[in-house]
Amino acid sequence: MPPLAARRDDVLTTVLAADDAGLDLVGVQDHPYQPAFLDTWTLLSVLAARTTRIRLFPDVANLPLRPPSVLARSAASLDLLSGGRVELGLGAGYFWDAVAADGGPRRTPGEAVDALAEAIGVIRALWTGRARVRVEGRVHHLDGARPGPAPAHPIGIWVGAYQPRMLRLVGRLADGWVPSMGYLDPPGLAAATAAVDRAARAAGRDPGEIRRVYNVSGRPGAREGFLTGAPAEWAADLAGLVRDHGFSAFVLGVESGDVATVRRWAEEVAPMVRDAVAAARRGTAAPPAAATAPVAPPAGSAPPAGSGGGDVLRRIHDHLRHELGGLRQALAALEAGAADATRARSHLRRLDLRRVCWAVGAHCAAHCRTVALHHAIEDRRLFPDLAGADPGLGPVLARLTEEHEGIAQALESADRALSALANDPPRPGELRARVERLSELLLAHLAREEDALLAPIDRLGIEV
Repeated sequence: MPPLAARRDDVLTTVLAADDAGLDLVGVQDHPYQPAFLDTWTLLSVLAARTTRIRLFPDVANLPLRPPSVLARSAASLDLLSGGRVELGLGAGYFWDAVAADGGPRRTPGEAVDALAEAIGVIRALWTGRARVRVEGRVHHLDGARPGPAPAHPIGIWVGAYQPRMLRLVGRLADGWVPSMGYLDPPGLAAATAAVDRAARAAGRDPGEIRRVYNVSGRPGAREGFLTGAPAEWAADLAGLVRDHGFSAFVLGVESGDVATVRRWAEEVAPMVRDAVAAARRGTAAPPAAATAPVAPPAGSAPPAGSGGGDVLRRIHDHLRHELGGLRQALAALEAGAADATRARSHLRRLDLRRVCWAVGAHCAAHCRTVALHHAIEDRRLFPDLAGADPGLGPVLARLTEEHEGIAQALESADRALSALANDPPRPGELRARVERLSELLLAHLAREEDALLAPIDRLGIEV
């Protein structure tokens, strides 16, 4: 959303809603010459202090008005203070009259690309553990600078790019690519993606190392093209971009204070996209999105074998078991003092304990959100539908609902232990105990739910 100073309370409210809804990422525009906007780094710092889980990044930082040495230390500092929740979006500069009016340089397109490449070298050098660093550059350079502070996790440098030279820079140097609708719309993504991939391979890199984050905009209502219509149509559009172009994150432009859209994005669109992508990777059809309203089958019809509500619930449970296994594997890697680093950067082979804590945190946060959303949907829709169709299920549904409360407490307990662990990485024993307790409760609950409910769901034709 635009960081409007006049609507600063709405900005905070909207980001807090995104954090509470379980979204992964918030981006803040950076136009330092815009007098109606809050300063981006000041705002990001306040947002980091007020949120608990969501990651933050400038979308994208205006390099001509932000020296790369200062950017490097600012990003690392905020990453440390936020527990590893910062990424760094970078832009070469665009509105040159406004930049020059604020005392910045006026660069040609070629000069801007070269300056950005030098800046990336400066920033990465200042995140190393070496005693002093030197970086040669015509615009940006270091001459014996002392690096530090080191960030809490390997911060990704995500570059906003559209033109051929910038796309080649992304493939050669960047950790991520952040295009925006309006500057690069979906019909142009294929050619741009191919340019990034070619440049990555020419530089000896795997194109899969480059994270693709798309700034998108849309509106609900009648279907009139990309990201219009119902949430299911939005989800199909976005899942297609994952499949066709490798995008793995989408940042939705919203108005400050539009909490309803944020929640709909989190509770309806995002789960459907995740389900569709997971199903495509398994080679199966995506299960119906649990957060959408059920659609009654035609009178007298019966669901095909293997596609009933009971089968959908079993697949959802299997996903929860898989995610729980991922959390436990990450915790085991933490206890061993090392982990596969592909979650952070593919060229790293080992992570120190603090970085493994970050990986465990990502697993824990994602799993907590998934379980909480699934149980909320059951409590608000599935269980009432079952009780209405068969009052005899009342006692078992009451017990399962009570178990949801116990699992929620176990999730909160594991999350508190993780927060403590971030400040004291060498002692993960308490988190281990809490995760084992969570595993015990959740696995037993899923088994009981399947034993008690799968047959009635299919018998009664209940949508899941």
